[in-house]
Formats: sequence, structure tokens, C-alpha cells
Amino acid sequence: MSIAAQIRVLIVDDTSTSRMLIRDGLEELGVRNIFFAGDGEQALQFMMSTPAHLVISDFNMPKLDGLGLLKAIRGYNPTKKVPFIMLTGRGDKEVLENAIKLGVNNFLTKPFTVPALKKALEAIIGKLA
Repeated sequence: MSIAAQIRVLIVDDTSTSRMLIRDGLEELGVRNIFFAGDGEQALQFMMSTPAHLVISDFNMPKLDGLGLLKAIRGYNPTKKVPFIMLTGRGDKEVLENAIKLGVNNFLTKPFTVPALKKALEAIIGKLA
């Protein structure tokens, strides 16, 4: 069984269209265990009860943004090493620098392509197939 078929991925984005685009890309790559959160607070609750193997999170969200979520995940011992990909539509240097300081594993710029998603995933977890 491939790595892609075994991992649990949490997609965090306040826009349902974005969540579905990411889901479609992951499914195309063979990922089957996909979970969703509409904001950072929902994602944090999920991670505290059933940690995912990988988090793909938007930066701009209500309640708890991507940086706040990353900081909380890195600060909680059972999830501190969970790989985290930050989605951003902005080239905001300060956001990128802060994410790196907090331990983000990779970035993906919206809009993204499936090959870009695959490259970001494989840089963290290895070959998917």
C-alpha cells in the first residue's frame, strides 16, 4: 500500500471551494483519508482528538489563522512534529518568515497545480506511490 493511501490529511481553509480543490488534488495523488476544518479553531480541536499525519492550512482564516494554528500544533507535544504545509495567496515576506520560525515544513501558493501539490507533499513525506 502506498504512503498516500495510508496518511490522514487535514485540510484547513475557510472557503469550501478551496477545500474541495485541495481534496481533489490529494485524491488524484492517491490520498484517501482526508478531513476538513473551516478555521484554525476547528482544526486545533481535531488535532487534539485525532491527530492527522499532515496538515495543509490556509493562512487567512477567521478565529485562528494559519500561523496561530501552526504555533498551537508545534506547542502541543503529541502534534509538534506533524508536517505542516501553509497555503498562501500572498507573497507576504513577514508571514513566510514567521511561518519558517514556527517550523512550517513547506509552502504552497494559491492557485496551485496538482504537480506543485505533489512536489510539496513528497518534499515532506517522500514518494507517494
